[in-house]
Amino acid sequence: MSVGLLLSAFVGAQDFTDYSTYLWGDQGDGTYANPVLNADFSDPDVIRVGERFYMVASDFHFMGMQVLESDDGVNWRYISQIYDRIDEPGWNDNQHYGGGSWAPSIRYHDGRFYVYFCTPDEGLYMTSATTAKGPWEPLHLVKRVAKWEDSCPLWDDDGQAYLGRSQWGAGPIIVHKMSADGRQLLDDGVTVYNGPVAEGTKWLKRNGWYYLIIPEGGVGTGWQTVLRAKDIYGPYERRIMLEQGTTAINGPHQGALVDAPDGSWWFYHFQDTPELGRVVHLQPVRWLDEWPLMGVDYDGNGIGEPVRSWQKPIPSIGRSLPQADDDFSGSLGLQWQWNHNPRDDSWSLTERKGFLTLHALPADNLKECHNMLTQKLMGYVSSSTTLVETHGNCFAGLACTGQVFHGVGITHEGIVVEADGKRTLVRKGRYRRLYLRVTNDCIRHTHQFLYSLDGTTFHPAGEPFTLRGGYWKGIRLGLFCYGESGRARFDYFTREAFVSPVSE
Repeated sequence: MSVGLLLSAFVGAQDFTDYSTYLWGDQGDGTYANPVLNADFSDPDVIRVGERFYMVASDFHFMGMQVLESDDGVNWRYISQIYDRIDEPGWNDNQHYGGGSWAPSIRYHDGRFYVYFCTPDEGLYMTSATTAKGPWEPLHLVKRVAKWEDSCPLWDDDGQAYLGRSQWGAGPIIVHKMSADGRQLLDDGVTVYNGPVAEGTKWLKRNGWYYLIIPEGGVGTGWQTVLRAKDIYGPYERRIMLEQGTTAINGPHQGALVDAPDGSWWFYHFQDTPELGRVVHLQPVRWLDEWPLMGVDYDGNGIGEPVRSWQKPIPSIGRSLPQADDDFSGSLGLQWQWNHNPRDDSWSLTERKGFLTLHALPADNLKECHNMLTQKLMGYVSSSTTLVETHGNCFAGLACTGQVFHGVGITHEGIVVEADGKRTLVRKGRYRRLYLRVTNDCIRHTHQFLYSLDGTTFHPAGEPFTLRGGYWKGIRLGLFCYGESGRARFDYFTREAFVSPVSE
């Protein structure tokens, strides 16, 4: 489908001749347009090992943390999930919205991948694996502590391990000595810097300099700062390396400084958006006097600003997005994340081959639903469709969630929509099998549920609604089932997303 036809399906007859406003990702001509990942990969951290790049991001209360891989730094795919549950109080009962993994870091040392993250309530965790595809070791609680955040390890040239982190509420930056295996802190830490909303610590050592790559100034309004010193404990010099400046990219910060195989350097960071959440941008980097200059200094004040588009880090042919579709014929796709801990005895891919079965569990509304499987909304405009069959006294269907939980599905009364815990009957009757769709338009900021009895003709289910991200995450799409009894079976999930004006 051409971009004009796909856009018109969502935004009507309005003339969108300036498609460059909505481009993102690989443009198919050796360039990319920011964001390179137009979905909520909050607080991205990226490393390169050999010829490939690896990424992790904050997943908060969703299970579990995903690892992405890229051959060219622009096109990404899911390759593993690090954990599938957090075995702490409240995680089986949807009591930790906005909790869970905050600003993880990924590093490679001595033949192993390591991932560290803090949760606001439980503590500092780590895990490791011999390959990024896993299997990952069970989460190890390094320290039981509250209100730490944004941890990152560094193994120095002499083998000594360190951990940098910040304090919940943003500030100060603290450095700990750590055991060589990364499983134990050896001291109470030393404060090396305290700045305006300083957080998101990421380490880099280059040419004898220790660099702390930190965001400052807040999620939607901040900038990227780099600290450097010849001693790991400082004193650190400070320079702002990236800011919004004259661009429309608010709060360009919190991410990863990484090199490509050809020796070029790049900076991944997020931009906070109201609906999609924290989307991922990529900036070129050049080194001058041992400082990494990010983006382009358009306004001439000595600080870089985000680019709209640039040459890809590595030439490649073909464009791909992280997985979204699933026909449920094999293992559960890596794009799916459970809302809080899964109830493993209440879902199945084998009860009926080729279907995802979700059993009803008691809940009063979607926010309390234990059997909710979600994935990130991706792209400015998209359309997602599923086919569901229900049995028993339950409510099951398609969800679209953010700061408010919306859903459309089947109950014993008929076709129902739920918004913020309140249900509305759309069409009375007994339906066992129903096609459900949601269209998401983040250009016009409107979203719409639809239903179909035959998979061809779709009818609106309720009124269009607005929706913003919530609980530190962007809008999510999901499948759900809750109620007194029964089950739902989903045949498939498919998504179409607008990327660029190239015929698909």
